[in-house]
Amino acid sequence: MSLDDEARPAARLTVLAGPSGAGRESVVELIRARSPSIWTPIAVTTRPRREGELDGVHRHFLAPADFDRRTAAGELLEWSRLGAYRRGTEIGPLRNRLAAGQPVLLPLDLDGALLVRAVWSEARLVLLHPPGRIPGPATVAAFDHSVSHDRTERVVAELVGFIGSSFLAPARPRPRG
Repeated sequence: MSLDDEARPAARLTVLAGPSGAGRESVVELIRARSPSIWTPIAVTTRPRREGELDGVHRHFLAPADFDRRTAAGELLEWSRLGAYRRGTEIGPLRNRLAAGQPVLLPLDLDGALLVRAVWSEARLVLLHPPGRIPGPATVAAFDHSVSHDRTERVVAELVGFIGSSFLAPARPRPRG
């Protein structure tokens, strides 16, 4: 009996992006509650830790020089400046999760999603937008899927199905004959 490993799809990176106020974080929280095997990277940031935040749980807090070193070494999938501080996504842990067959969900703003698309062409980009506030056609065209955030439960169910299609399918024996 041989296993058809080549027919199994690889786990994928799904980027959930939208304009400010689209509800990305609440949707991601509910998706992870419904499908805990979907992994969400923890952002790295140069901003100081806020009260109640834990390093490695809420964010990875880095000194600016360490952030610069990681950027120069190509260790960040994407990064951006927010005021005086920078934030980004480490590529190593993301690759490790995907290699292990675990789907990854990365919430980003619109610009961050487009940066990911430029360096990781296999990423699936999902545009989340408030009802009736669809970004321009050029923005929509850059995404693989668009979801109106009208009812949170409907959005979560749709996205769990969309992301679930990136799970590794179990290997099945090839039929003989």
